[in-house]
This record gives sequence, structure tokens and C-alpha cells, in this order.
Amino acid sequence: MSPSHSSRTSNSHGGIDKLDYHPGRPLLHSDTASDPTSRSHDTSYAGSFFEQVAEGIMEQDRRRLQREAVRWLSFIWALTNCLCAGSITAYSLYAPLFQRNLHYSQVQVNVVSITAELGMYLPVPIFGYLCDRAGPGYPSALSGLFFGSGYLLAAFAYKSGPPPSSGGHGWPFAVMVLAFVSIGMGTSCMYLSAVTTCAKNFGRGKWKGIALAAPIAAFGLSGFWQSQVGSRLLCDTNPDGSRGDVNVYKFFLFLGITLLGVGAIGFFALQIVDEEEMIDEAVEELERSGLLQHDEFFTQAASNHGYGTMEPRDLSDSTFDFLQSEAERLKAQAEEEARKKTWLLNEETKRYVSDPTMWWLAIGFFLVTGPGETFINNLGTIIGTLTPPHTLSTTVPATHVSIVAITSTVARLVTGTLSDILAPVAVIHQHRRGPDSVANSLSSIPPQQKRFSVSRITFLVTFAFILSLGQLLLASGWVQNHPSRFAIVSALIGSGYGAVFSLTPIVVSVVWGVENFGTNWGILAMTPAAGATLWSTIYASVYQKGAEIGEPGIERGPDDVLCYGKSCYAPTFWAMAVSVWVAIGLLTWAWRGPGGWKKRGIAV
Repeated sequence: MSPSHSSRTSNSHGGIDKLDYHPGRPLLHSDTASDPTSRSHDTSYAGSFFEQVAEGIMEQDRRRLQREAVRWLSFIWALTNCLCAGSITAYSLYAPLFQRNLHYSQVQVNVVSITAELGMYLPVPIFGYLCDRAGPGYPSALSGLFFGSGYLLAAFAYKSGPPPSSGGHGWPFAVMVLAFVSIGMGTSCMYLSAVTTCAKNFGRGKWKGIALAAPIAAFGLSGFWQSQVGSRLLCDTNPDGSRGDVNVYKFFLFLGITLLGVGAIGFFALQIVDEEEMIDEAVEELERSGLLQHDEFFTQAASNHGYGTMEPRDLSDSTFDFLQSEAERLKAQAEEEARKKTWLLNEETKRYVSDPTMWWLAIGFFLVTGPGETFINNLGTIIGTLTPPHTLSTTVPATHVSIVAITSTVARLVTGTLSDILAPVAVIHQHRRGPDSVANSLSSIPPQQKRFSVSRITFLVTFAFILSLGQLLLASGWVQNHPSRFAIVSALIGSGYGAVFSLTPIVVSVVWGVENFGTNWGILAMTPAAGATLWSTIYASVYQKGAEIGEPGIERGPDDVLCYGKSCYAPTFWAMAVSVWVAIGLLTWAWRGPGGWKKRGIAV
């Protein structure tokens, strides 16, 4: 009997032959056509699979959209934080009323502003550290508490009247000083929480420059709109019905309540998106980096087992494998106890402060921002030296404060945008490349088609030079007896100062990454306070000497302590211009010198 015959015979009796079996079909069913459920099973399995795939894709899209929504909502509230944080810049609005209504001396008025600046700049590294370790929400909430308590305390201190030291019965002068220390701390807390949020959420993308420039520009505008609210809405009314001076008590209450609310909302609104992923990538890249030629956990394991003095190449294969396994165990233990994030941020901080280029950048930033801060703080007295005494001048400090604010804001936005468009493309984790790493070697191979690019350092030194041009015009006497020309000086210094303050944190985020940005930028941001103190002292000394000597041809009264003429300011601004030129040299050295960023393959 042939096999085919046997098969047919078997099938005719309902038997099962190997040729009748098909995967996925029930064995006891002889005819699929007679079973209506067979095709539905196949369809249901395939449909279930594709349905799960579609649901997975939809879930991924939903999570991605949710992350983007959180990212942009955090950005919007970071702008809101910065639009409110710079309230201290409206100090000139009510400082004269401290003298008139509280009988404060000029020295006491200056003490209040100086202590506010110290409270604003000195704790910046601490607040930056808090931003990195605990997230930006906590510093934002803390800023609300600082602002609320500070302005409310200042409001009631002002309402109480002149202090006993001035012959009154109000609260002591020290209370107002304490209030403004709290206000200064609130300023740095709110500013850092916003800028850190933007740096970490957008610092690894293409538009990192504008993402940082926008909140910094908003910070510059905060004092402008707040002073407008105070002078136009929260003001006293003169007997003739016209608008009078700002009502300081109401203005302080408005600022205290508003900033308390903004800081509290920031606790919930400011969030870092994908921070765990960012930390994991940074840790992995740090371990692969050529900068870490000996893993610290391997070194610890070798020391624990008596091999601490031997190089890894001198160890046998079995010993090396044993120590490697011990290192992995120690690493896992360390991640459980100290957490990966803390380990990474501590490592980043050590690398940051031990990097010589950071100190060149810090000194350069100090030499540029000090003269800029001093010019802005002393606009009024500089304008007073441009024309002879008892001469009616149409130039008022408020106008030039506005010019500086506007040009500074425009320069920040323009340089942030242009640096994003024209700066060389920065590869993620480029700052962790070692000089012998494979990635760094590959990046040095020139591509066949290289797009036109302009380094951020080029923008930085260009605008620093623009700032020095304003100082040169003032020092040369070009503005003396021509106060209308002072607007050009204000515009040059304002644009240069604003651009430097915008570009420097962008450079920090590019060169040293965004994972530890709050701490890194906080350390660098201390330098303007020292620079302003140094150059303000120099300016005051030169001014005082000029007032004692006097200007030839100008009669002075016996009690006249004001200064008129070039001798009041020219030596200071010549020295300031030289200071900025030295800063340009240091910034260029950090960029292109031996061991500089360009030599290390960092596209900045």
C-alpha cells in the first residue's frame, strides 16, 4: 500500500496524519471550514498584539506630552519668578523717602543697600547647592518666606517713624537693616531657582542660550514694572490732586504679599524633567571618561585588600578580576547608601573648583562686572559732575536707569538667541571627555562640510569691549559739559553689562554641564559683589579727592562737598577700562590657551 493511499485511508476514517497538522489549528478538527471559531482565534491573537502595541505607543506619547507640558509650564513660571525677583533694583524709588520721612543719613541709606547686596550675593553658593540637591521648588518656597518676612518687617518699620537714633520713637535702624538682608537673600533664592530650572530643562538642547537669557532678561525688567506700579498706583495724592511720592508702606506690603505668593507657587510649578535619566547618563559618561583613568571604587577595593600601592597593570589577571568585582560591590553599596545623584554632584563640584579655567573665568567675570555695577549704582553722582554747579540740566538719573535697563535686556535676549544660532554645536557630556578619550579623538577629525559658527566667547569678549568703550568715552572727557552725550555711555555700558551677565551662565552650562549648574553658577555669581565693593571704594576715593581739590575756574562754597569736573571720575574709568581689557585677555586664555576649552575639544 502506498503512503498516499494510507494517508487518504486514514483521513477517511478521521485519523490524524503528520501532513494534516498545522501549527495554531486544533488537532481534532478535520476541517477548518466547518469550525467558525478557527479564524476568529487567529484574528483575536493578532488583534490583541497590535492593540497592545498601539496602546504602548499611545502611552509613550502621553508621557512625552506630559513631560513637555511640565517642562514648558516650569519655564513660564521661571520667567514669572524672575519678573518678580529683582524688586531690590527699585530701591532708588524710595531711598530718598528714608531720608525725608525716617531722617536716615546718607550713610544709613547706603548701609541698607549694601547689606541687601551682601545678603543677595554671599549666600548664592548655598542656595545653588540647595537647587541641585533638593530641586528648585524648595529655594523658591524659601524665597517667598524671605521676601514676605523682609518686606512686611520693612513696611511696619517704615510706618513706625524715625528711629530713636534720629530723635524719633520708631523701630530701631537695625530692624530695617535686618529686613533688607532677608530681601537680598530672597532675591538670590528666587533668581537661582528659576535660572537653574531653565538650565536643567533646556541646557542639553539646541536653544540653551535663549532659555537662559530669557529669565535673566526678565530679572532685569522686574524692578522696572514694580517701580511703575509703586509710582503710579501705590502713591500718595498731593493737595492739588496730582500724583505724589510712592506710599512706601503700601508698596512694601504689595511686594511682600506678591512675592510670598510667587515663591509658594514656584514650589509646585518649578520641576526638573527627566532628572534621573540625566544623572544616570552623566554617571555612565563619567565612568567612561578618560579623565578618570582609575576608578575610585577600584582604588578603594585595592586599598582594602593591601594592593593600594600597586598599579593595575602590575596585578595578575585573577587579582585584577577579584578587585574589579569588589569595586562593583562597593559601588552598588555606595549607590544604596549615598545615592547616585549625591555622588555625581560631589564629583562635579570637585572637578569644577579644581579646573584652572574656572578661575580664569571667575577673575574675568569679576573684572568686568565690578565696573558695570559701580557705574549703575553711581549714575546720579556721575551726572552731577558733568555740568557746573547751579546749572539747570535736563539730564536726570531715572532716564539713564531706564536706558541701562532697556539696553541690558535687549543685549541679553539678542546674545542668547545669536549664540544658539551661531555657536558651534556642543555634544552632550563633552565636558567629561578626557584628553585621551576615543570620543575626543573622533571629534578632532574635521568634517567634510563644516557650518559657519561663532563661539560664545567671541560674543562675550566683544560685548565686554563694548562696555569698555563706554568707559573710555566717559574717561576721555567727551561727555563733560555735554550731558546729552551721556545716553551713549549708558547704552554702551548697559548693553555690554547685560550681555556679559547673560553669556557667562550659558558658558558655565556648556563647559561644565547642567547637572550641577546651581552650585557652579552660584560660586561664580559671588564675584560681582566683591567687584562692586572694590570699584565703588575706588570711585568714592577719587570723587572725594576731586571734591577736595576742586575744578579750576569753578567757585566752591566752604561747605560744598560735591565734586564737579573730569577729575571726579576720569581716573576711575580709565582704570575700569584697563580692568575690562585684562578680563578679555583672561577669558581668551581660558578658551584658547594651553589646557583651555578649545584644546580639550569643548565646543563653546
